[in-house]
Amino acid sequence: MNETLKETVISVLKTIYDPEIPIDIWTMHLIYGVDVDEEGNVKIVMTVTAPNCPVAETLPAEVRNRVQAIMGVKKVDVELTFDPVWSIDMLSDEAKAELGLDGDYNFSAADFLY
Repeated sequence: MNETLKETVISVLKTIYDPEIPIDIWTMHLIYGVDVDEEGNVKIVMTVTAPNCPVAETLPAEVRNRVQAIMGVKKVDVELTFDPVWSIDMLSDEAKAELGLDGDYNFSAADFLY
């Protein structure tokens, strides 16, 4: 695996934000996997906050386009999955604190949808 290229891919993923929650998709744990082979082919497995999320079509396309623009990337395959289904519990402690969820809470992803 090409670790340097993988680190670059992850750096780019950290600049992409879900438009409904002001946290990048990497920190939100919307990215379930990043694999980079020696030829520069990238496979990303990701999810969105809910199956009916308004960006379910556009966010994976943005991920593909942004990663494809990285020098050294040959091909990008983005797979959208809902297994496991994303939940607020997947947020890091830092992300929960940023959203004001660092205490007891009873929210679902739907609470963040417009």
